[in-house]
Amino acid sequence: QVQLVESGGGLVQAGASLRLACKISGGTSGDYAMGWFRQAPGKEREFVAAISWGGRRTEYGDSVKDRFTISKDDGKNMVYLEMNSLKPEDTAAYYCATKLTIFKSWVPRLGSVYDAWGQGTQVTVSS
Repeated sequence: QVQLVESGGGLVQAGASLRLACKISGGTSGDYAMGWFRQAPGKEREFVAAISWGGRRTEYGDSVKDRFTISKDDGKNMVYLEMNSLKPEDTAAYYCATKLTIFKSWVPRLGSVYDAWGQGTQVTVSS
């Protein structure tokens, strides 16, 4: 059974950067499409970014495009989310998720598609 553990969250000021990491165990990141989602209090879960299992295709939510970068290291079974130019509206709990797939270039944006989720890591951006 795949287990995911996020890390790297914290409290930062607006304009700062953070890198979130997601460690995958019980599976191989090379077999999965990976996604990052976030949820702020009182709001619906929001798609942030996703990467295909082949690693060549990525997708981003409109609110983070050009500021966030998703990447993966299959050798370490890790997925990362580099977040730059953080804004107070980026404050949320961030979750990584996996989708086992045979489709090398598939980059799912819909949360309900994903099979496994981490417990989340909190990111708080102060103004």
